[in-house]
Amino acid sequence: MQLSDIKSRPLYAKLRLQPKARHHLLACEGEGALAAEEAFAGAGEALARTTIVYRPGASASKHHQHRLAALSPEALHVLPSGETAMIRLAALLAKATMGTHLYLAGTEDFIGEARRVAAESGLTEDAVQCEHRGALSRRVQCVHCKGFTAEVVASPVPCSHCGLALLVRDHYSRRLGAFMGVCIDAEAPGEIPAAEAFPA
Repeated sequence: MQLSDIKSRPLYAKLRLQPKARHHLLACEGEGALAAEEAFAGAGEALARTTIVYRPGASASKHHQHRLAALSPEALHVLPSGETAMIRLAALLAKATMGTHLYLAGTEDFIGEARRVAAESGLTEDAVQCEHRGALSRRVQCVHCKGFTAEVVASPVPCSHCGLALLVRDHYSRRLGAFMGVCIDAEAPGEIPAAEAFPA
């Protein structure tokens, strides 16, 4: 099954410490803690100007949290959910000063939400780095009811709001932090192909 000819899916690289940044703000989820540890290992005095927002994921243990704490950042906020992590991130960005650099690591769902929060705070794209770690899940917006379905790993998928079978297209909206989902059986009701996992 071809998902789409439109290729707007974000590309990710390794996180790299920006030595000229005045303050480092790092938001990570689950296995994203490992990306954070790799980027900030041996960062020295930069860690005294680093705030970390961490949301343990399903595959992450307390071990990841302890490793982030071992970096000895200026502050470490451990939040119980993605929603609370985004609220804390928004509050920190609202108080951020010029020269703040944002680092994001985790699943595409998490990164998309955090990028949306950063954009709403006025942070420019060149002040944000992203590294994908963890499951290859996507956040999908149904174009029919406008509802969002999180942690989607295959297409088609039922919309969690209106129930339509959605073909997940590769069209990605940075503003929404989500992929587009369109009704797959609009022209032939009931003809829904077997779901296929997204390629890596």
